[in-house]
This record gives sequence, C-alpha cells and structure tokens, in this order.
Amino acid sequence: MTGRLVIGEDSVPRLPRHCKMRFDKARDRWVILAPERVLMPDDIAVEVLQRCKGGNVATIIDDLAAAFDAPRETIARDVLAMLQDLADKGVVEA
Repeated sequence: MTGRLVIGEDSVPRLPRHCKMRFDKARDRWVILAPERVLMPDDIAVEVLQRCKGGNVATIIDDLAAAFDAPRETIARDVLAMLQDLADKGVVEA
C-alpha cells in the first residue's frame, strides 16, 4: 500500500502525464483534462497551476506573493491547501 503524497514547500508540483491543462474556447476558460473527467479550476488555481513548471512550491508562493502584493503566509497557506487537495485527487504529483 502506498502512502499519501504530502505537498510541502520543497515539493516540485506538476500535472501527471494523464492530465493536461488547456484553454477551452467553447467554455472560455481553463480546464484540466483527465481520464473520464474535466476539471474547471478557478482563476486562483489557474494562477498557481501555470507556475508549476519545474520550480518548488516555495518559489511559486514567493512569485504569487510578489505578483499580488499579498502576505507570504496567507499565500503559502492557500497554495499548500489547494495543491494538497489536487494531489489527493490525483491531479498533481510531486
């Protein structure tokens, strides 16, 4: 039995090979295509997921805190919770 993937600031999140993030022109929004399902992330999730390009979570948090002039602690809490939720659903791996 495998353990639960725990996302931390050192994790390097990415979409697994079976998931693709695409802009859906018909829906006029970003979607994540996964086997037998389509997920529609909100605008905040899109901002985070677009930054999952090989950097660790700490770098993503720092970038978002600077881009939105927001407290790092608040951004960290929200980003870690969101990525953990997506990891639990199998949509993010690290």
